[in-house]
Amino acid sequence: MLKTRIFKGTRWLALGSLVLLDGCSLTNSPLLDPAGPVGRSEMHLIVIAFLLMLIPVIPVIVMTFWFARRYRASNTNATYKPNWAHSNKIELVVWMIPILIVAGLSVLSWITTHKLNPYKRLVVKQNGVAVKSLPIDVIALNWKWLFIYPEQHLATVNQMVIPVGTPLNIHLTSDTVMTSFFIPRLGTQIYAMAGMMTRLNLLASRAGTFTGLNTQISGVGFSKMHFKVIAMKPQGFATWVAKVHRSPKQLDFATYRKLEKPSLVNPVTYYSDVSPNTLFSDVIAKYTQGRKLTSAQEQLALRSFRSSH
Repeated sequence: MLKTRIFKGTRWLALGSLVLLDGCSLTNSPLLDPAGPVGRSEMHLIVIAFLLMLIPVIPVIVMTFWFARRYRASNTNATYKPNWAHSNKIELVVWMIPILIVAGLSVLSWITTHKLNPYKRLVVKQNGVAVKSLPIDVIALNWKWLFIYPEQHLATVNQMVIPVGTPLNIHLTSDTVMTSFFIPRLGTQIYAMAGMMTRLNLLASRAGTFTGLNTQISGVGFSKMHFKVIAMKPQGFATWVAKVHRSPKQLDFATYRKLEKPSLVNPVTYYSDVSPNTLFSDVIAKYTQGRKLTSAQEQLALRSFRSSH
């Protein structure tokens, strides 16, 4: 119990210090207000690393004032050693403490890097049964985000709606230069690159509206390349899916060619159907020396890949 209270106390001390350094409130610091297990683990990593790095900082600050007071000119009781030049004890402390801190940070980084592997599937169980993950294909464009829901046969622009408590199996690519996909409150920044597919597994543990953004400079409109992430209860998500299916717009090749043209502050748009269902893999194929990804074998491999990850 005492250890728990100490950890909570130091955690809030670190959070308060980070907020002061950040120059804003906790509610405006999404990294310190996570809404999912991945973001929460990353926040703990930030706090622990911050506390470790405070180990040499706090004593130095204290000793600065202590030395100034103890060795002031008016203090005749202070030891006077004009020829002093070296101390093995001081050398030991000066070198060993940073070595131990760096070693601790290295071990911590190694463990959490593997634990928070973005490709690692998140397993959530309800009543002893694993919750089926929700696949979402993400295509970065200039300067907007296209979200395709393969199982729901719909697509959206600049809005990503997800059910609370459901693992997200996200596949990302880019139909432009390299971009960086990041939802601070859910965690894990990852790149989307033309001709390649990266993966990201996230989960929202509470309902809310969060901000997603591109953190990689990708042209004049990158600073406005934001999108909204709306996490809602599963019943609300089903209602939203039905709402999108009532949209008169459909995403076919002709519509996509118009959509891929550069635009700023693109409004949220719903597409009730995505035709063909190979659009995501076809975008990747554009940059792979003409190699087609639309064969039955490759599509089967992609579906198997999604089901296993």
